Amino acid sequence: MTSNSAPAQPPRARTSAWYDSMYNNRALVPDFADHFARWQSASQAVRKQVACTLDIAYGDGVNESLDIFPAAKPHAPVVVFIHGGYWRSLDKSDHSFVAPALQAMGACVVIVNYALCPSTQGQVVTVPDIALQMTRALAWTHQHIAAHGGDPGRITLAGHSAGGHLAAMLLGTDWKQVHSKLPVHLVRKALSISGLYDLNSVRKAPFVQASLHLTPKQVRQTSPALWTSPRQRTLFTVVGAQESPEFVRQNRLIHQTWGPRTVPVCEVLADCNHFSVLPELTRSGSRLNNLMRQLIAL
Repeated sequence: MTSNSAPAQPPRARTSAWYDSMYNNRALVPDFADHFARWQSASQAVRKQVACTLDIAYGDGVNESLDIFPAAKPHAPVVVFIHGGYWRSLDKSDHSFVAPALQAMGACVVIVNYALCPSTQGQVVTVPDIALQMTRALAWTHQHIAAHGGDPGRITLAGHSAGGHLAAMLLGTDWKQVHSKLPVHLVRKALSISGLYDLNSVRKAPFVQASLHLTPKQVRQTSPALWTSPRQRTLFTVVGAQESPEFVRQNRLIHQTWGPRTVPVCEVLADCNHFSVLPELTRSGSRLNNLMRQLIAL
């Protein structure tokens, strides 16, 4: 018996080149620099037009600073936004543009900075180091945000890419281990946009591993998908439909491992790539904007 159909092709070998093709978002989106330029221009305009307090130190370490964009009314819910850049690039100043949309939801907005891999100001930086910095940023926010009109009992996290990974880590953090005086439920809600949850695959991508130097131990320490699902906490996750199959898989993975009770929203947003998905957060009426509004209100 003969057939005119072509034989099935074997799956593409998962070589180093394959992992690079899945995780190198700048290669996947040729006009990525245009996205960054728009973010930076819009962010500069926001800082000129909107009341804000910039470069507040949340610790003594490298790049341990944050910007606050207060809400119009006191005792406001707080949104802490964590930028992406594969833990090795970008800055909080590139992301001020997200603040006005979050303020329009009634939130006091905090945009945090962190040190970048592989080193910042001569100090070696690892992904676990950055995760610890984020716990200090959240502890500072809980202790001091009331002076800026925010309610420390209503903190919501949001993060993009590496920032989405860090947001998920913070959601799963045992805050009593960070400091005995912090509340168990310091953070109960988070939105992760194009986040990463199992860093074992990232470790196999040479283009970024050259900066991160992830070890197997660090992968276990910093992969939320390998952790027990946090109880009484809620994570919304989204990814762009035009992102690589690995980013879509990562989005699905955290839903599968933490379960629908903790991750009730796990969506793929049409017509979005890894960079165009973030501005959707700021577009009134968009699915991502509505999800953020819903999460703040929980």
